[in-house]
Amino acid sequence: MTTYTVPSVSIATARTGASSKPNALGMRTMQERAYAKRGEQYLLIKSPPASGKSRALMFIALDKLHNQGLAQAIIVVPERSIGSSFADEPLSQHGFYWDWAVAPQWNLCNAPGADDPKVAKSKVKAVGEFLASTDKILVCTHATFRFAVEELGLAVFDNRLIAIDEFHHVSSSPDNKLGNQLGELIARDKAHVVAMTGSYFRGDSAAVLAPSDEAKFETITYTYYEQLNGYQWLKSLDIGYFFYSGGYTDAVGKVLNPALKTIVHIPNVNAKESMKDKQREVSDIMNSLGGWKGTDPLTGFHLVEAKDGRMLKVADLVDDSDATKRSKILTALKDPAQKDNRDHVDIIIALGMAKEGFDWIWCEHALTIGYRSSLTEIVQIIGRATRDAPNKERARFTNLIAEPTADQTLVAEAVNDMLKAISASLLMEQVLSPRYDWTPKNAGAKVGFDYGENGYQNDAPNVGINAETGEIHLEINGLKTPQSPEATRICKEDLNEVVTSFLQDTRTLERGLFDKENTIPEELTQLRMGKIVSERYPELTAADQEAVRQHAVAAINITQQAKLMMAQADVIAANASDVLDGALAVNTSFIDGVRKFMNVRDLDIDLIDRINPFDAAYAILAKSMNEKTLRQVQTSIAGKKANIPEDEALYLSNRAVKFLNERGRMPDLQSADAYEQRMAQGVAAYKRYVVQAKAKQHG
Repeated sequence: MTTYTVPSVSIATARTGASSKPNALGMRTMQERAYAKRGEQYLLIKSPPASGKSRALMFIALDKLHNQGLAQAIIVVPERSIGSSFADEPLSQHGFYWDWAVAPQWNLCNAPGADDPKVAKSKVKAVGEFLASTDKILVCTHATFRFAVEELGLAVFDNRLIAIDEFHHVSSSPDNKLGNQLGELIARDKAHVVAMTGSYFRGDSAAVLAPSDEAKFETITYTYYEQLNGYQWLKSLDIGYFFYSGGYTDAVGKVLNPALKTIVHIPNVNAKESMKDKQREVSDIMNSLGGWKGTDPLTGFHLVEAKDGRMLKVADLVDDSDATKRSKILTALKDPAQKDNRDHVDIIIALGMAKEGFDWIWCEHALTIGYRSSLTEIVQIIGRATRDAPNKERARFTNLIAEPTADQTLVAEAVNDMLKAISASLLMEQVLSPRYDWTPKNAGAKVGFDYGENGYQNDAPNVGINAETGEIHLEINGLKTPQSPEATRICKEDLNEVVTSFLQDTRTLERGLFDKENTIPEELTQLRMGKIVSERYPELTAADQEAVRQHAVAAINITQQAKLMMAQADVIAANASDVLDGALAVNTSFIDGVRKFMNVRDLDIDLIDRINPFDAAYAILAKSMNEKTLRQVQTSIAGKKANIPEDEALYLSNRAVKFLNERGRMPDLQSADAYEQRMAQGVAAYKRYVVQAKAKQHG
């Protein structure tokens, strides 16, 4: 079989087994952490897929019902298939005080067609009957709950627990009904709320909660790194992208290894990558695997004979023309008797399904075609492959991206799609990296951190690792310490949100990746990131905004430089036996990359500001994209270079004032320092904007 190189970053894990080790009450690490905060009225659990959020909610809800005096618990899920996550559980068999049991008539997700708005609305009567009963637990969809609030009002939910799963579906946008209702529920302040999300950053545009509402929530954060590091079997996760030209089905065969348990997510029919015939696309994918030999009458799975003679079982979740056939396939996939059977199914091909709440522990490869506009969707797709399972040592996520070519009529649009896909890959690298714990230089060793053979040393590039939490302690000269509680919380909990905004800024990506010769790193790290922080957190003081900016820049640059150091250190296996379906096999861990970066540089915040955050991404991109296409993209980006916008000119002018205070002179246009030149250009541009404004004012 021909192997194709898919550029990727590999996150290696310690396999401590902590993620699956229960305590005396039957709780895993994240669940124990959440249960410790069970007395809070408002709880927000930010934890990755497969970490046990559903069961954590069961523990908390049962305590609220038995010990905290709440009358009932209502569990709200986005679609009825996820309702199965809250099926009966004999928790007492594992040491807990009570069992989780939902009366059949109160699991409204089991009703046929419950996702349909009309059916969901008809369930409002059932919600009312439950509220009037002495029963304790109800499970329903987001839609049913929305209609129930509209018809029954808020007061009926007083002294009850409202638990919202997949909380990233909620938004503070005026157009989001559930978000508005939640805001009203919080304002009334007579119900308890537990919110759970696998995306421990708020979506991609509108915030999930208004800042005033979010401040009321106690947050339990369990990172992806902690989750993966605590697995028993999974050693590493590869994240990569592969560029293709022509139809995507021709490229699928190059990266789809039939030996790996795989979920393939094909593009929406309205996406540019789509061939506008989803059944044909599924057929082409199966043909790339081998010859079709019929369907299994019991499961509805397609039988495809692979080129090596194995008979593959392929579940088609795309074809919705026959409801009975589709129901048979879904039932077969969810068959509890087959949950531990690795050979039950080999490949799943899906369009909109098999993302949230779809649990197939044997999945080793999540392959998606085309960019996904929502990072939350990327997190959910990757989550399908990151379940721990016996003898499953490697998982991967591959994004097939259409390569911009000269014969495309909308080159700029294709470049934009490509940038979004790269952005998602970079963001996932950030999500998967450890949490950082920064201190000033020579602040001393932190308890619980391992500093290597020689231990902590003054005036040394110390890197401390907390094996239990996966945190990395780094010392950085000149890094500002946040002063207010809110800035401290942001630096500890919400840096991924800041980085998300930064990496999803199209102009930032264009300049950082494809206009490197004309872009000064400080334009990205200080100007663009500074603007994002000041707009996102206008209530913070200027000093705290600068502290958040510095922490965010440090987080992304250290992550990317560690990746670059790994590549430069030749840690990528060269022999074919180490290349698994094209994913680059990294034989060292992310921590090694951080140590290599630290060992050659005494970290200083000014130095970090002078690093282009996209250096590592460009190094990988240059290997995967042919030179002609790369030049074409660079030309397209360079041709869009515009004058300094007014908001950037103002920011550069403020930087120039700081420069004046520090050096006693204004920035010089003729300076040999490129960023000093840029500040001077910003001052000149801002003066022009002021003159133009005055002229306009005076006619």
